[in-house]
Amino acid sequence: MSSAAIPSDPARQAVRSETARPVFCVDIGGSFMKFAVSPSPGALVPLEKVATPATEWNELASSLSMLIKSNAVAGDAASPLALSIAGLIDPRDGVATSANIPCITGRRIGDELSAILGRPVLAANDADCLTLAEANEGAGKGHSVVFCAIMGTGIGGGLAIEGRLVRGAGGVTGEWGHGPIINTTVKLDGETLHIPRFSCGCGQSGCADTVGGARGIERLHHFLHRCEETSYRILEDWQAGEARAMKTVALWLELIADPLALSVNVTGASIVPVGGGLASVTPLIEALDLAVRKRILNRFDYPLVTPALRQEDGGLVGAAVLGHQSVTSDRESVASDRAGDAYEHGSIGRESAGFGHKGV
Repeated sequence: MSSAAIPSDPARQAVRSETARPVFCVDIGGSFMKFAVSPSPGALVPLEKVATPATEWNELASSLSMLIKSNAVAGDAASPLALSIAGLIDPRDGVATSANIPCITGRRIGDELSAILGRPVLAANDADCLTLAEANEGAGKGHSVVFCAIMGTGIGGGLAIEGRLVRGAGGVTGEWGHGPIINTTVKLDGETLHIPRFSCGCGQSGCADTVGGARGIERLHHFLHRCEETSYRILEDWQAGEARAMKTVALWLELIADPLALSVNVTGASIVPVGGGLASVTPLIEALDLAVRKRILNRFDYPLVTPALRQEDGGLVGAAVLGHQSVTSDRESVASDRAGDAYEHGSIGRESAGFGHKGV
C-alpha cells in the first residue's frame, strides 16, 4: 500500500459524516434556462424557468444572480452552481464555445461567474450532463462504463466511468460523430450501393454525423430516392412498412451501427443510453441495438443500446451530479489532508492506518 493511500479510510468516513451540501443547478439552452436545487445526491427540486439572455454576458450573469438570490433559502452561501450548457467547455482552461449562447463564447465561464456570484461555479456541456445523469440516475445506473449516444439533428456523445465524466483533450470525449469512418459500399438485398462521403460541418468528409442524425436520414433518403422528405415522415412510413422508407432505414442502420459498435469496443461500455430526438422512436433504437450487438466483441443478453431515461431533465440532473461530485471531492481532499496530518502526528495508529500484522 502506498503512503498516499494511508488516509483514505478516515477521509471517506469524515466525508460521509457531514451533511450533504445543496447544489444549485441550471440547464442553459439557447431560449430558456431551467433552474433547480439538488438538496442531496439523487434529489432534485425544479424552481424556475426564465428566458436566456443568450447574446448579453452581463445580463446572463445578472439573471443567474437573481435566480440564486430569489431562491437563497433552498441553499447556502457556499452552495456551488453547476451549469449544463448547449456548447463546449474546454477542460484545459474552462473556455466555452456555443453557437446557441454566443455571449459565453471565449469566456472562462466557471471562473468568471464564480468571481461575479461569489461561489464555486462548474460547467459541462449538455451531452456530458446527460451522460452523467444516465450514468448515475438513469439507464446506466449500476454500470461501470457508460457511453451515452446523442442522436438528434446530428450525433454526439459522452463517456462516464464509475459514474464520473471522462473529459479528454479539448472537451470532445465521446464525439463518435466525427472522423472519416462511414462505409462507402453497402450491400442491401443483393444490391451494392456506393455511398458518397458527404461533407461535414467539422471540415471533414465521411463523418458519421453526416448520416447519423435526423438530417442524415433525410440525406440518405434523398440520395436513394431523389426526393425530399422529413425524418419524421420517413420514420413514420418505415414503421408502416413503406418500401422506400424501409430501404432508407436499412441503409442507415448499416452505416451507423458500424461506428457505434466501434465506440462500444473501444470504451468497453456495457450500456449505451441514447438521447436526442431519434431516441423517441423506440423501434428504431431497438433495431439499432440488434445491429450493434451483431458487430461487437462482447455478447450481451440484454439491450445494450437503449433510450435514455433522463431525456426530459438530463441537463439538470447531470449538472446536479457534477455539483455534488465536486463537493465530495473537495471534502475528501480536506479530510485526506486532516487524516494525513493526524497520521504524521501519531493520532492514527499504524495498524488502523493500514499497517497491520500482515505487513504492507
